[in-house]
Amino acid sequence: MPYTETAMIKSAKFVLSAPDISFCPKSILPEFAFIGRSNVGKSSLINLICDRKNLALVSKTPGKTKLINFFNIDDKWHLVDLPGYGYAKISKDKRKTWLESTQNYLLQRPNLKIIFTLIDASIPPQAIDLDFISWLDHCHLQYALVFTKADKVNQKELNQNMQIFLDKLTEMGIKIPLSFTTAVSKKHSKDRIVEYISNETELKQY
Repeated sequence: MPYTETAMIKSAKFVLSAPDISFCPKSILPEFAFIGRSNVGKSSLINLICDRKNLALVSKTPGKTKLINFFNIDDKWHLVDLPGYGYAKISKDKRKTWLESTQNYLLQRPNLKIIFTLIDASIPPQAIDLDFISWLDHCHLQYALVFTKADKVNQKELNQNMQIFLDKLTEMGIKIPLSFTTAVSKKHSKDRIVEYISNETELKQY
């Protein structure tokens, strides 16, 4: 579906950072969460989607996002930036706390619409990503795949990495979900995601 003016994001404002679900905003706006392995390019993608340079903190240090961050988009929906899973230079106790707060949000937040799960398409499938998707599927949570860093490899390698990943899901007995492919250097790569969210917020009344 083509990117239209009606799907353009005009306003993106930081709301709050919550350490756990009890601190999340008391709002009925639909929420669209973004999560992925540390250093998958999540902050860069969020900035791309919202057409803002520094809305989400971009860092070369994995594990920078430690809280559940909420952004108000056009007073119509919330973009939720979740802590990355995987590598981070923190203690096991803190990592466990992050994981628990994220899982509680994903399982208990009533207005969560979909979980955009980011996968680095420039490298072969990672076990930690497959494990996380297996957990989402086991919990019957609605999610979509977002293959990131599509501009970091040639088209052949990109297609190969994505196909192998999808084949792995099939082998695990997981139905192939909706998927998107993005590259920070290609601004139009966000269009299908924004269009999808726009359509969902129009169709669903909270």
